[in-house]
Amino acid sequence: MPDARGVDARRADARLAHARLGATPDDVLWGRLPSRTDAPALTVASGTVVTIDTVSHEGILPDQGQDPVAFFGSHGIDPSDVLTDAVDIARTMTRDPADGPHVVSRPIAVHGAEPGDVVSVTILQATPRVPYGVISNRHGRGALPGELPRSAEPVSVFADVVSRDGVDHGRLPVVQGGPRTITFPLHPFPGIVGVTPDSAERAHSVPPGPHGGNVDIALLTAGSTLHLPVFVPGAGVYVGDPHFAQGDGEVALTAMEASLRLAVRLDVVPQAEALRRFGAMVGPIAETTEHLVPTGMHEDLDEAVRRCVRAAIALLRARWGVDEHIAYAYLSAATDFRISQVVDLVCGAHATIRKRDFAAVGA
Repeated sequence: MPDARGVDARRADARLAHARLGATPDDVLWGRLPSRTDAPALTVASGTVVTIDTVSHEGILPDQGQDPVAFFGSHGIDPSDVLTDAVDIARTMTRDPADGPHVVSRPIAVHGAEPGDVVSVTILQATPRVPYGVISNRHGRGALPGELPRSAEPVSVFADVVSRDGVDHGRLPVVQGGPRTITFPLHPFPGIVGVTPDSAERAHSVPPGPHGGNVDIALLTAGSTLHLPVFVPGAGVYVGDPHFAQGDGEVALTAMEASLRLAVRLDVVPQAEALRRFGAMVGPIAETTEHLVPTGMHEDLDEAVRRCVRAAIALLRARWGVDEHIAYAYLSAATDFRISQVVDLVCGAHATIRKRDFAAVGA
């Protein structure tokens, strides 16, 4: 079955991969996150790079027929171009209708990670496994519940991948079945990156929280890192909900959902070092080459933004010793606060703090 990958990508995987986790039914959960009672699928040392196959839930859900060969075949995709993983999950796994839609990897334990530490998940590669994806609005959810979709049936819009000026783009029709098209750049990333909560029950896959999970932060492309507080020994890292592209907000409920092969590096940051770098973390902090990205989450978007502002102030105070009132002033003058997503039961906001603004302050 396909991976829609070039030779260079395969060679890069061979250089990077120290461990590997597939996406067979034995490797994943469907609709739930790992609990502290779940045995790890892998146990790795801090600093290990793990290659993880992910499968999108779009095309395998019951409201799409739970038959990806038929679903994608209706959009012109040959059966040989549908992932075996997706077919096997749809045919052999079951999920409670009340569970989330996402296919989530079983947990990866990182040796030495203990509660109070931080585990840093760095995305090294996010490589498409197929050349197509789906954007869905269903069940009266999204940013306009009760307004869109117009009917009780879900609306799943097929999008394929095309090259434009030598760069891969997603493509949508202007009018269903019409010849004119819209194209947009791809920025592949995993919507779900998390650690295992300290609970004996598997959490629903949709709402994000202090454990990370379905954060849907579109900045988490290759080269970025998500720093997460550890709640259980080994951390129990998992990924899922692969995207080819997403706008901040993800207003229709999903973005361009499609399967990825990820290469991630897992690093343990001991508690004392984590306190110096991040302060007392109450939730995930993302990081790119240019930005530190504190987050805030709550069912109410206004409160999510307030929590993000508090997290940003705490981060500036811990990292650079900035006075509280000056940190607040700086954020107002120089930092963008963005909506991560408004569709996952718990809304998310994130701030983009430019690291270069503090070059003269020192580490």
